[in-house]
Amino acid sequence: MMDLKSLKKAVEQIADEKGIDATHVLEAIESSIAAAYKKEYRKKEEIIRCRFDLKSGDLKFSQVKTIVDETTVRMPVEGEEEVIIDKKPRRFDSSEVGTPTEASVLPRYNSDRHILLEEARTIKKDVQLGEELEFPLETYEEFGRIAAQTAKQVILQRLREAERNSVLKEFQNKSGEIVSGVVQRFDRGNVYIDLGRATGLMFYNESIPGEHYRSGERLRFFVLAVQEDAKVPGIILSRSHPRFVSKLFQLEVPEIAEGVVEIKGIAREPGSRTKIAVASKMEGVDPVGSCVGQRGTRVMSVSNELGQEKIDIIEWSESPEKFISNALSPAKVLEVTVSERREAKAFVAEDQLSLAIGKGGQNVRLAAKLTGWKIDVRSQARPEEVQEGGVAVSPDTVPPAEEKSAEE
Repeated sequence: MMDLKSLKKAVEQIADEKGIDATHVLEAIESSIAAAYKKEYRKKEEIIRCRFDLKSGDLKFSQVKTIVDETTVRMPVEGEEEVIIDKKPRRFDSSEVGTPTEASVLPRYNSDRHILLEEARTIKKDVQLGEELEFPLETYEEFGRIAAQTAKQVILQRLREAERNSVLKEFQNKSGEIVSGVVQRFDRGNVYIDLGRATGLMFYNESIPGEHYRSGERLRFFVLAVQEDAKVPGIILSRSHPRFVSKLFQLEVPEIAEGVVEIKGIAREPGSRTKIAVASKMEGVDPVGSCVGQRGTRVMSVSNELGQEKIDIIEWSESPEKFISNALSPAKVLEVTVSERREAKAFVAEDQLSLAIGKGGQNVRLAAKLTGWKIDVRSQARPEEVQEGGVAVSPDTVPPAEEKSAEE
């Protein structure tokens, strides 16, 4: 049996435990009690409303009827079988009156859910079409076992919805930001992260290759997206996204957070190497030195968070030749020639070839991603000879300058 007097305490306790507004809990309680009352005592077609007074603990029930006339409902015809079109009261829309589809869309009049305008005005003179009238019903102190079970199911469902909406509201503004969480469990390569009130999910392809996670380990994650259509709040996390690096630098480098130094572009191969281009907006501020920090402390903090991923910080330049030359660091470039088709040839000394191309062509590949140019690295001593792995074509890069507009 359900003791209605104890609901007040239950509302306060649930609201506190779930971090939900008490009004949402109260709405769930009222809806569930109305459903239980209807199942136990009223007809299936009726619309029942429940009001719960938190101060007194009293319940009041009423039957809701929508005010209609011949223009908003189809009046019953003798011998016509009744078909319930919908169980919710239909709001009156004057724009529908007289339309060719009127007969096919109007609901059938049902005395359990509708009341005619003339009759309604004998009860309340100033009522209008589409309004609702409530008729008080008898209040019962307790419900039977089946009704109580119905109430419990509806309460749990509504509370799950309210909690889910509360979590979504908390995280919807964190998309594109960094959050801290604890590794919870693993499932087919995917990692579930405890974020406090919610659980985040990092898919296998969003983790850093070669990085091993342990249950109970606390790490930082980039909030890639918040899915609102899932049954549970879908907070998708990433540690491999290029913007994760830019956000880490924003946390570690005050000049970036203050807007004095700007990240102009990032090219990343997660778990291996990242190239980041920075520029200063204030004369006298060294953008590369700001990101490296005293004795490399700042860049070391970011690298440690990424599992010792190597990070090349280069200075951005408006000159394509200068920018491409910088992007190929740590190799020293002697000359860069560019064409109108965003293709460039970079000439280096013979002993700098392997450094400029990188292992498996990684250095030139990242430089191409960062600059947006096709780069062909060649030896100055053999300018006509194409080097193996020395040509890289630029796919789309992720310029952090676009982050703000994307997040907005």
